[in-house]
Amino acid sequence: MKNIFVGNLDFGATEESIRSLFEPYGAIERVSLVRDRDTGRSRGFAFVEMTETAEADRAIEALNGLDSGGRALNVNEARPKTNSGGPRARREPRW
Repeated sequence: MKNIFVGNLDFGATEESIRSLFEPYGAIERVSLVRDRDTGRSRGFAFVEMTETAEADRAIEALNGLDSGGRALNVNEARPKTNSGGPRARREPRW
């Protein structure tokens, strides 16, 4: 299984529209459109899990840079999540 990052999505994109983009390339396990927790609106990116690695690689090759809703998609293999030290990370005081 391969997890794919899909960025620069049109804010009107839905999980169904993303699934329809990837279905011609192979079996899709799951589509997760990332939404703002406060407003519920799309944040402009999603993750697609494809069952077969070779099919996922073909989808990445074909869809990266594709114009969708007037925006060039950014499609690549998702990187593992890391603790970036964002606003919720514990910080030591500066003295």
